[in-house]
Amino acid sequence: MSALIELTLIGKPGCHLCDDAREVIDEVVADFLVRHPGVEIVRVEQDINSDEALAAKYREEIPVLLINGKIHNYWRIDSERLTRALFALANN
Repeated sequence: MSALIELTLIGKPGCHLCDDAREVIDEVVADFLVRHPGVEIVRVEQDINSDEALAAKYREEIPVLLINGKIHNYWRIDSERLTRALFALANN
């Protein structure tokens, strides 16, 4: 049975930090999946402009990255920290 990790990026269109976060996530996930082919990563993006509850909660923190529904990071996504988190989940 393969492990499943869900990454949720909360942001909005036109957000340069959100674009940067997406690039970091893409790079980390690509490298991670080469090393852990038995792990499935589901990526979800949520736009605060289309969800008032998300906007109220995260307006000043976007982009926000959730891993399996828990806040991992906001504003700037650190590739090394994300890599460590994914490896820790894969090795549980």
